[in-house]
Order: sequence, then C-alpha cells, then structure tokens
Amino acid sequence: MQEKKDSPQRGLLRGTSVVGGATLLSRIMGLARDVVFARLTGAGEAADAFFVAFKIPNFFRRLFAEGAFAQAFVPVLAEYRQNGGLAAAKELNDRVAGALGGTLLLVTLFGVLCAPLVTGIFAFGWWWGGNEPAKFAMATDMLRITFPYLMLISLTGFAGAILNSFDRFAIPALTPILLNLVLIAAATVAAGWFDPSVMALAWGVLVAGVAQLLFQIPFLMREGLLPRPKWDWQYPGVRKILRLMAPAIFGVSVTQISLVLDTVLASFLPTGSVTWLYFSDRLTELPLGVFGVAVATVILPNLSRQHAGGDPRRFRHTIDWALRCVTLIALPAAVALFVLAEPLLTSLFQYGNMTARDMQMAAWSLRAYTFGLLAFMLIKVLAPGYFARQDTATPVRFGLIAIASKMILSLLFVVPLHLYFQLGHMGLAMATAGQAAINAWLLYRGLRQGGVYAPEAGWRSFLARLLLANLAMAAVLLGVLHYWPDWNDWPWWQRAWRIGALVAAGGATYLGVLLASGLRPRHFRATS
Repeated sequence: MQEKKDSPQRGLLRGTSVVGGATLLSRIMGLARDVVFARLTGAGEAADAFFVAFKIPNFFRRLFAEGAFAQAFVPVLAEYRQNGGLAAAKELNDRVAGALGGTLLLVTLFGVLCAPLVTGIFAFGWWWGGNEPAKFAMATDMLRITFPYLMLISLTGFAGAILNSFDRFAIPALTPILLNLVLIAAATVAAGWFDPSVMALAWGVLVAGVAQLLFQIPFLMREGLLPRPKWDWQYPGVRKILRLMAPAIFGVSVTQISLVLDTVLASFLPTGSVTWLYFSDRLTELPLGVFGVAVATVILPNLSRQHAGGDPRRFRHTIDWALRCVTLIALPAAVALFVLAEPLLTSLFQYGNMTARDMQMAAWSLRAYTFGLLAFMLIKVLAPGYFARQDTATPVRFGLIAIASKMILSLLFVVPLHLYFQLGHMGLAMATAGQAAINAWLLYRGLRQGGVYAPEAGWRSFLARLLLANLAMAAVLLGVLHYWPDWNDWPWWQRAWRIGALVAAGGATYLGVLLASGLRPRHFRATS
C-alpha cells in the first residue's frame, strides 16, 4: 500500500469533514430510527427493557470502538509504523486480531450465559426486591440476543481503527449507518412477527453487528490491511496495548461509565425514566457524535504521529485547533438544545405510544444535559493529548475523581428533585453534566501544567465573538417560540417545517454574527 501524504492543515480539515459528514448522515438515520422506536414502544415497560438490553453492549461498544481500545491501539500502531514500517504495522495487527478475537469470544459466552447477573448489575432496581419481575425477565431475554453485538462491534472498531490510522476515515464513519438501517427495518417490517414486538429490535441489533463487520472487510483487503489472526499474548505490542488499555477504560470512557450509572439509578425511578433519559441523551449525542467524535477520530492518529516524530510544536497546534473547533460547535448546540428542548422532542418523537408528558419529562433531562455538552466535547479532544503520548495513568486518576464526584452530585440532585418534583431523572442528567465539567477541567489543567499544551493567541476575541453570536441566536429562537407556543396541537408536517425554520433561523443568525464580527475560516486553518 502506498503511504498517503498530505499537508497537516489540509489533512486535519479534510479528515474532519469526511468523518463529520458521514457521522452526520448516520446521526440523521439514528434520529429516524428513534422516531420509529417511539412509535413502536412508547415509554412503557417494554421500551425500558429494550433500552437496557441495548445500552449494555452499546456501552462496551463505546469503550472498545470509540474509547479505550482505540486510544491504546492507535498510538502503538503509529509507533510500530514509524519505527518498523508497514510490515511491522501489519504484524502488530495480526497479533492484536488474535488476542482481541479470542478474548471477546470468551466475554461474549460469559455475557450470554450470565445474562440475569449482567442485567441485575445494570438495572439493579428492577432486580432488588423483585419489584419489576416482568421488566427484568424481558430485559434478560433480550440481552441474551444483543450481547454478542459486543464481539461483533468491537472487531468492527478494531477494523475501523486500522483504517483511521492510515487516514482512511470515510468507511469507519459510514459503518454505523448500517445499524440504523437494520433497526429501522426490524421495527417496521419484522416487528409483527414477534411477541412482544420489541423482540424484533433485539434481533435487529445482532444482525446489524454482523453487517457492520462484514462491510469493512473488503476495504481492509483492498488496502492490504486485513489482519490474519495470530494468538500470541507475549508479543510486545500486544502486551503494551493491554497495559495502556486497562487504565484507559477509566480515563477516556468515564462519560460512558457515568451514563451507565444513570441507567442503574434510573431503574429505581418511575417507569419511563430510562426512556426519557435515552431520548434526551440521543439529542445530546447528535452534536457530540457528529463533531466531537469526528475531531477526536482525526486528531488521535495525527497526535500519535507527531509525538512519535518528536514534534511538540505541531502537537500543541493540533490540540489548540481541535479545542477551537469543538467550542465553535458545542456552545451554539447547547444553547439551541436548551431553548428548543421540548419542540425538538415533540417534533421527533411524540407519535404513536409516546405522549406529551413523556416529551415534557425528556425535555427536563435534555436541558440538564446541555450544561455539560461543551465539557463532553472537550473530553473527546483533550483525552487524545494524553493517549497519543501513551500516558494512561493521568486520565485514570482524573476519571476516578470525576466518577466519585458524580456519585455525590447524584445524591445532591436526584433525591430532592424526585421527592419534591418527580424529576429524579433530571437530577441524573445534572449530575452527569457536572461530572463531565470536572473531568474536562482536570484534563485541561493537566495538559497545561505538564507543558504539553498552551493556548495560542486570539482565544479572548474568539470567545467574545462566540458569546455575542450565541446571545443573538438565543434571542431569535425565543422570539419565534413566543409566536409558536402550542407544538402539541399541530400535525407532524407543521411541526417539521417549523422546527426546520427555527434551526435555519438560529443557524443563520449564529453564522451571520460570527462573520460580521470578523471570524473567518482562515483563523482555524492557521491553528491546525
């Protein structure tokens, strides 16, 4: 395979655009999937059971495909490629494929055979005291079907990490679309063949895992990168990845761990809480997944190469560029989601079995999540600054502090909100936002104190422009909403064009004020 060369500035921008565009398409399909879910399941026992059964392997997906495995594997692969060339990189891929595949097979067998135990851990409130036997049994049955998705999607993540390391970003970014397409088909075509119908979604998850893995294999073959698994735990590269990976699970994936804690605590709250959190989290994940993950995906291999090549100046430039990019997107996304929380949820999900009250409850947790959106995205781009240097111990320490803070914040927020306002799920979202802010601050401070990163010139004027643009956008959105208050009374097509008009008006205002204040694309190219 011929090595690919490009300017660092153009490579970062192009890579981010490719990943962001593909991820945006996937997220749009994901929203369509959730609209179908809302029609099929509503917010009852069956919906809560499926979302727990889906969230468990999905949690591990984020650890492996987007989290700890990629953060440990990509820097080591870059080191082998830098020092030993393509042949050494391929040899590492073969050894990792054997070790990873064998381990995942054992974990999958354990998960399927011990599904009641795993369900009890993630939905402890349904098991404790036997208060929710039907819901617990349904979630356990579905988990036996969905748990093998962990093995399939982790191998898919491994394949994607190889392609990303060689700057082949498009295929891994497009792969998640298959999950959404298969689940939409399961909900619309196959649901009538199952009793309860939600079981069709569980089987859809399994089929989607197979489809995503098979989709990447031809592209690995075309690039000459398809691994030939070799079982060798003593291989130095495998042992190094394992040493980096174990603590990285805590460091980079602390946000995902906190979301699982939300599910555990929500199992003690009224029926519907898990579903309300799911839909509000899905909207928060839209900007996070499209832009935060896109930027993080592109900068990790670049940072790894820059560190391996001994180029600290470009390393600092890359982090600064990434921080500006995510701040530019995260702030308006948070403002828009806060202001438009209920109209967005109503327009997307209030159909079929989903009620107006469900949307109101989900809106409360969505507003709470928005306070942590910037922090969520900062974590995505700050963590690679550690993992590219093969430093996993520091993020572990920060992650443990953040998780401990989440526990304290959960008690402070959930108990009073549940007892006095029946909004315990909102308290969980508030605690998650606070935990993310603490983790992001610790990661940022660590890079500053270690001399790894220092902000480049222009941040004050940049933030002032963003503040002005966000205030203008919020004023426009609130002004239009004053004349469109009754979203529950409109049919879907009226909701659709109105929410589209609001998004367009808000986006145009934001971009217009930024341009009027002097912000230009070259400001970002200069820092990449």
